[in-house]
This record gives sequence, structure tokens and C-alpha cells, in this order.
Amino acid sequence: MGKGRVEAFSDGVIAIIITIMVLELRVPEGHDLAALRPVIPVFCAYVLSFIYVGIYWNNHHHMFHAVQKVNGRVLWANLHLLFWLSLLPAVTHWAGENHLTAWPTAMYGVVLFMCAVAYFILAHALIDEHGRDSAIAKAIGNDFKGKVSVVIYLLGIGLAFVVPWVSAALYALAAAWWFVPDRRIEHVLEG
Repeated sequence: MGKGRVEAFSDGVIAIIITIMVLELRVPEGHDLAALRPVIPVFCAYVLSFIYVGIYWNNHHHMFHAVQKVNGRVLWANLHLLFWLSLLPAVTHWAGENHLTAWPTAMYGVVLFMCAVAYFILAHALIDEHGRDSAIAKAIGNDFKGKVSVVIYLLGIGLAFVVPWVSAALYALAAAWWFVPDRRIEHVLEG
């Protein structure tokens, strides 16, 4: 099977996810800078989630650029990733509205963790479809960044019940790490 429909569908779902997140932002009540104070936590959660969605979109785009075909397993793995990404607007709003309290912060981490797991499953479904010597297999390699990110999310989930702001800082740290472009796929395709 060709990969075009998977890419188009994924792009559409990701665009809708971002649209839902931005629609959750509320206009401040008031006309001075003090009116911004109540919306700052929601806005910060939105920025972090927007970055995460952008990171997944970028990596998804690069990953599908390195492959030629998909199969049923890849289609389901891709839907699995999109499912977890689609929960980001809900946990973003919940965490932002509740100012880093334990359960919303932990659930935000759970969704990030599950997105990472789903991305891992998708990457390995593509590797299985294209072979261990394929461009995608070489580009993914041992996926050190992905493995460390999963550990960061798990730490964040646990720490949410002790010091939620540390969890938020860990989630931001992982996003910052991924924000630096990962050129593995580009290097493999250029080489």
C-alpha cells in the first residue's frame, strides 16, 4: 500500500488537534495586564502542548519520508499514535486550568508517555515492513532520545504527586530536547 493517505490523514488529525487546543484558550477578562494573570497557566500549557504536537508532526513527516509503503499493522499503529495525540487538548486544558495540581499534571505525563510508546510502536512497525537494513531502521537506530524521554515522562508522572512543578519542568525539558532538530533521518536519506 502507498503511504500518501496515511500522511494526509495524519496531517489532518494533527491540524484538528492544534485547532482544538487553540479554541480552548480564553480571552482575558479585563483590559489591563493584570487580566492576563489568570490565563497564564493555560497559555503555558498550550505552548508546551503545541510544541509537542509540532515535534510529533515533524518526526512523523520525516519518518514517512524515509519509507515507501505501509501495511495494516502500520495503519493501526499510526491510529494508535493519533489517538494519544488527540488526548493532548483535554489534558492540556485540565492541567492549565488546575495550576499544576497532582492529577492533571500526572495525566498530562501519562498522555506524553503513551504518545512516546505509540510512536515507538509505529516506528518499529515501519522497520518491520521495510527491513532491518532499510533507511528507516538505520535512521531510528537505538533511539536513545526516545528511550530517555520515556524515563523523563515516568519520572514526571511519579513526581506529580510530590512536586508537580518539577514534573512540568521535566516535560518542558524533554520538549526542549526534542525541539532541537533530530537529523538522523535526513542524514540517512542524504547519505
